[in-house]
Amino acid sequence: MARQTKERILEVSLAMFNARGEPNVTTNHIADELDISPGNLYYHFRNKENIVEHIFARYETRMDQALLLPDGRLPNLEDVWLQLHLVFECMWDYRFLYRDLIDILSRNRKLKVRAHIESSRERRDRCARWSRQGWRNPRNFRRNSRDRRERAAGDHVLAQLQCGACDARRVRAYDQRARGRCAVDA
Repeated sequence: MARQTKERILEVSLAMFNARGEPNVTTNHIADELDISPGNLYYHFRNKENIVEHIFARYETRMDQALLLPDGRLPNLEDVWLQLHLVFECMWDYRFLYRDLIDILSRNRKLKVRAHIESSRERRDRCARWSRQGWRNPRNFRRNSRDRRERAAGDHVLAQLQCGACDARRVRAYDQRARGRCAVDA
């Protein structure tokens, strides 16, 4: 029964965070939605940040599954489309992490460190290279104009994703420089 309650808390919390935004949901709101006492919720999770950490762990697991690469072969067009679909579906299901990321990371040091794990970034970079190889593989496209338009659209999407990754790295570098200045100023 305790395992079911913990799972229900995570499921309802995810739904509420997505619907209302993580900063607007308290543990009392979650307990009321589940029709359990706040003490019962605190038996399973220390606080709201602990709930967010567990949800983030589920997000990481699901995203890692979506980013798995086929072994020993170049990707074909169906592989690339399936992967994009799985990644965007995961992003939608955990959309509060994207919408409220700055608030979440500003309050949760443990999650902030975890969100920047180097191996995760390397895996995403490797996956982006794999997708680009699939788009560039001439066997995936015939020589008619519709295929050229689809390939151009795919190249545009991949370029936008790469620009987003570059922007995120720039923001992170700026944040690190700003913290360094604040430490010097203080």
